Parts: sequence; C-alpha cells; structure tokens
Amino acid sequence: MAGRLHGAAASSPLPRVLLLLAALALFSLSFLSLRSLRPAAALGKSRSLPPLSSSVYHSSEAFAAGYAEMERSFKVHVYPDGDPKTFYQTPRKLTGKYASEGYFFQNIRESRFRTEDPERADLFFVPVSPHKMRGKGTSYENMTVIVKDYVEGLINKYPYWNRTLGADHFFVTCHDVGVRAFEGHPFMVKNSIRVVCSPSYNVDFIPHKDVALPQVLQPFALPEGGNDVENRTILGFWAGHRNSKIRVILARVWENDTELAISNNRISRAIGELVYQKQFYRTKFCICPGGSQVNSARITDSIHYGCVPVILSDYYDLPFNDILDWRKFAVVLKERDVYQLKSILKSISQEEFVSLHKNLVQVQKHFVWHSPPVPYDAFHMVMYELWLRHHVIKY
Repeated sequence: MAGRLHGAAASSPLPRVLLLLAALALFSLSFLSLRSLRPAAALGKSRSLPPLSSSVYHSSEAFAAGYAEMERSFKVHVYPDGDPKTFYQTPRKLTGKYASEGYFFQNIRESRFRTEDPERADLFFVPVSPHKMRGKGTSYENMTVIVKDYVEGLINKYPYWNRTLGADHFFVTCHDVGVRAFEGHPFMVKNSIRVVCSPSYNVDFIPHKDVALPQVLQPFALPEGGNDVENRTILGFWAGHRNSKIRVILARVWENDTELAISNNRISRAIGELVYQKQFYRTKFCICPGGSQVNSARITDSIHYGCVPVILSDYYDLPFNDILDWRKFAVVLKERDVYQLKSILKSISQEEFVSLHKNLVQVQKHFVWHSPPVPYDAFHMVMYELWLRHHVIKY
C-alpha cells in the first residue's frame, strides 16, 4: 500500500504543490512567531531598547521576549467617562509620596498602549483617582459611594465589564485609603486587577491577580547614587516616625547603637540642608520597615541613592517580584529578624555587598517615573505586569 501511495504521488504534480505550499505556510508561521519573541530593538529602528543585565532578573531572556511582545501588541482602553476637573481621568499631581498614581494617569495617555477602540483592548482602565478625592477632602464613606456609582454607570453603559465580570478591568491607587475606596463594589476587589502601593497578603491582595505599584517620592532631591562603595562607611541607617509595631521595636532596640544610625524621628531640616537624603549616600544598608502599611517610599529612596535596601516588612509582595530577583540587590528579612539585625548585616561580606550594590544600580531605571515614559521605567514595568496578567483572562 505504501508503494502504491508513493507511486501515485510521483505520477501527479498536484500533491507536490500542496506539500510545498504547506511547508511555506509552516515556515512563515515559525518566522513570525520567532520574530515576535525578539527583543524590541529587532522590531524596528523606532524603538531601540537598551540591553538588560542578566543578573537581576529571574530570566532576562523571558523578560526581553515578553517585553518586546508587550510593546508590539498590548492595548488598553481608558474609559472616557468622568469629569477631569473632579475625580477622573487626570492626575492630581506628579509630586509627593503618592506620585506613582499621578504618573500612571499621565503616562497611560502619553503611551502607545492606549487605544480609543475598545474592541482592540486587552484590558480596560477605570480612571477614578482616590488621590484626587483625598485632595478635595472626600471622606472614605463618600469615596466608596462615588466609586460604586461610577463603576455601575460603566457597567450599564458599556458591554465590556459583563464579559468577564470585571476581570479584564483594572484600577490604580497609591493612597492607603484608595484600596478601601473600591470595597463598595465587591467585584472590583474579587475580580478586577488592583494596582496598589500597599500590596499586603493579609488585606486581600492576590499576587497572581493584583499588581504591586512601587511607591516613589518624586522628584528626588539629589542625583542617583551608585558605584561609590568606598564612600559607604555607615553599616545601616533608618530615621522615621514610629507609626508601626516593627518601627517601635527597631528604634527601641537599636537607636543607641554605635554602628547602626537609627533615629526614632525624622531628621529635622533645622540641622542642615538635605541631611536625611545625604545619609543614604554614606550608608551600606538602608533599613526599610513597614509603616502604616507594608510599603514605604524609603525603599525606592534607597534604590535611587544606591543604598542596599533591607526589607523588614511581613506579607509584602514586592514591586515587580515576577520579574526581578530582589535577593540579588536587597536584603529581605522577616520582622522577627529585627533583633538580630546588626549581626545579619555584619555577616554579609564586602564582596557580597559590592555585588548587591552593583546589581542595585542595574535596577534603578525600573523605579523612576518619567513624562513621557521611557523604556523599562516604572510605567513600563507596571504595564508589563498587567500584560502578564491579561493572558489568564478568558472570555
């Protein structure tokens, strides 16, 4: 039978043509698939991306390939509803400790990811700003009502929410009360993607669904630090308010130590210009305990000034944890380790510290906002986290 089939194929040119066409189609599909996985620099001269260091990522190859695909195809629709002069659409401001929320509202409009056509959208942005509400003195109770009425208005007006019960929708908030403002609508918490600065496991943050937004206090008062290990003679540094249990313990145990510069109050401006910020330049390890929430702008301050952050906050899903290997550029501890803090830091060799410091310099670009946004900055990292999550949504 096999000999007969072979003979029949040889006697007619049509099967050969079909085989040739099939092979050509397979080659074309393979080429396009491989092309989509190339770094963005290979997709066109208009978007040349800087090279990535392999040491700080879980997989630099996977990140580069995914980032290129995100740049090529990812689209977000911003609902047009809501008066920009009240709580919607535009940022309150791009400064201060909640600047991350403002920059996202600004950046999404400046980026190539935004689409006016909701049928092309992978995700939908709900553009209501709790930071603007707080700026206008809105109470928490009224916030929940405003958000609930706005979201229900979108549900009644457009068909997109009901396709997934909001699973392909996301909101962004950096203010502590912003997370609570969305609790008036249960599907916003249960289904939608919450991009928040306070991503704590013990307050309903769901890591595979939600996104940790880095809290960045911009503008930075002084330039980036880095590649300056010889100037870092102080073992550890922290100064701040005692507004959490871990901070109270940190100050009580270590404030009189001669090798750790620990202060139970913020450094007063009266003793000198930018004394607090300059201390980061002189320190090896900057202690970052949780405050009223698990997060703190001190982490991104430490990264900016080249001081290796020591994370001392339980239940904290660190920003960009899906992408970055935090243990390559930070010291991640449990809160109970505070009593052994000095011995832990002294056990880190100079060689290990230099490696952490060099890797820290590599990630600085990921923890700063720009307007308009630039490749690999905080905005693009947040968008990449959103791009990763949109793949699991099924209509």
